[in-house]
Parts: sequence; C-alpha cells; structure tokens
Amino acid sequence: MNDIPAQAGPDRCSFENLDDFNNLWRKYREALPWTCPFVLPPWVNAWWKIFGQDAQILIAVVRQGEVISGIAPLMIREGTVRFLGDPEVCDYFDFVVSRERATTFFSTLFASLSAQGLRIFDLGPMRPDAAIQTFFGQHAPTSSMECRIHQEDVFSDLDLPHTWDEFLEALGGKQRHELRRKLRRLGEAGEVRFRRVDDLASLGEAIETFLRLFSMNREDKAAFMTGTMASFFHALAVSLVEEGMLRLFFLELNDQPVASVFCFDYQGTRYLYNNSYDRGYQGLSVGLLSKVWSLKAAIDEGLCCYNFLKGGETYKRHLGGNEIPLLQCKVTLR
Repeated sequence: MNDIPAQAGPDRCSFENLDDFNNLWRKYREALPWTCPFVLPPWVNAWWKIFGQDAQILIAVVRQGEVISGIAPLMIREGTVRFLGDPEVCDYFDFVVSRERATTFFSTLFASLSAQGLRIFDLGPMRPDAAIQTFFGQHAPTSSMECRIHQEDVFSDLDLPHTWDEFLEALGGKQRHELRRKLRRLGEAGEVRFRRVDDLASLGEAIETFLRLFSMNREDKAAFMTGTMASFFHALAVSLVEEGMLRLFFLELNDQPVASVFCFDYQGTRYLYNNSYDRGYQGLSVGLLSKVWSLKAAIDEGLCCYNFLKGGETYKRHLGGNEIPLLQCKVTLR
C-alpha cells in the first residue's frame, strides 16, 4: 500500500455523495486502507440501490490540506448515524482510515457531526481491530462523549496452508476421518462436479439457481430470501463480478445442482458470504462439502486466508476456523 504524503494544513470534514464515493475508490484504491469489504463502493452501491430508500447518505471525508486522512461511509436512519449498510447483509463495518491518522480523523469527524446536531452513533458490528476500536483503546472517551462497546457475535477465519494435504493434516484426527468419509460417500453417489461462475454472461441464470436452492433449504433461510432480498443478491452479484471479486460455486451431482456457495475474494482472502443447497441431498452433506470445496479451491489458487464470516456454527471450528468476537459500538455525544 502506498502511503499518502503528509501535508500541513487544518483538518476539515466535507460530505460527499455516492458518485464522489465511487470516484474516491477509483482514485485512492491503493493509497487508502480499504480493508473492510462491506464498505467498498461495489457493496455499498448494491445495498443502497435496494435498501436505501429511508436513509440519508452521510459520507464524510476528512482532509488535512488537500490530503485525505480518512473516509466515513455513514448514513442517517431514524435519527441515528450508522454505517452505510445493514448488519442483516453486511457482516461487519469499518472506517477507511490508517492507524497513524486515526486520532485526527475521529476528532475532526465527531466535531463536525456534532456541529450538525448529530449525537447518536450506532457503529457496528465491528472487528476488534477496527479503526475506531483502536482509537478508543488509545484515547479514553471525554466528558463530552460516551462510548459503550459489547460483544454482539463472532466470526471465524482460517490462515490457509500451501497445500490441501497440509490442511487435512492440521485437522484433528476425528474431523479428518469424518471429512474423508463424507467426500467418499458423495463420490459413491454419482458423478460429482464442482464449478465456478464469475462471468457476467452466465450470472443471471446462476443467481437464479442459487436462489432456487436457497428456497429448498431450511425454512428460516427460505423465509429470509424475500423478493427484495433476492433483488439485492442479484445486484450484489453484478457489482462484485464487475470488480472481479465474485466467486459463485456450484456442486453438481449427476449434472444436477445440489448446492451453491456465494463467495467473494478480496486482498488475498476468500469470504464465505452465503450458501444454499437442496435439502433432499442433506444426507450426503452437500451443504458442508460445497463449502469445503470452495476452501480447497482457495488453497489451490494460493489465497492466504479463508473467512467464514459471521456466526458461531460448529462446522467452522471443525474445519479449523478461529473464532474472533464481533463488537457493537454505540457512541453518544453530549
């Protein structure tokens, strides 16, 4: 990553629209730490298109002179300042700011928002290494600011080895045996194929197949996939494929799609965003094995990390995932 050269000058905060935000992404993609995928413009654009009707965009950019210190992709909803997105479809959030500029960034940001009469901030969920968590870890809230942080959930990630054999060897003996048994049993059921769709021409049909499998899954997952949510998945898939990030996988048995995994790759990490499968094939563990094959593909492609994202499901630990807390941060300015 290239450092932004320091320049003298007063810090100031300006407010930008979504087009400006997209331009900042294109212009400063390498120079700013866009580390959180859920605040990237490709993600924000898809979310705003489907869910943004009752919110007001509040994208704040803090500059020192002409140099950008950081970006706060925020919105106002029901009188509260939140990240531009929703925890229902965004696993965690963060600001776009380097650690060395965090102090002046947050001081300027909160002062500017306070001057506009904005007092309540619901900022989360966040990783423990999020910029604002680091800021409050180093600077105690003042008498004019209250900050409450609590754990909301967990996510799991896994540092990937160089080979599939190394991955299997790192599993516990019982888990390694079970995984091999399930793979063997699926192979005995017929011709197995695992394929990836990441081109725009094939995307519409592929997403429809993913959604159809979603409706054949657990009842709670089927209820989650409303018409509006399906539109979001379509918009998100297009947005991600245009950036070369989408990794949509299908597990097929005898030429029949039985499971799908919606992943995306960013900065050397594969993110497991969602999955769907035909409940009629549950006895063959197709839901689990489709995830396993997406993990194996990440190893084969030389990626360094696999992020299982939000949730403490047991299978994530069985596959070697390390649980990390997700934190909720509520800030009140007095």
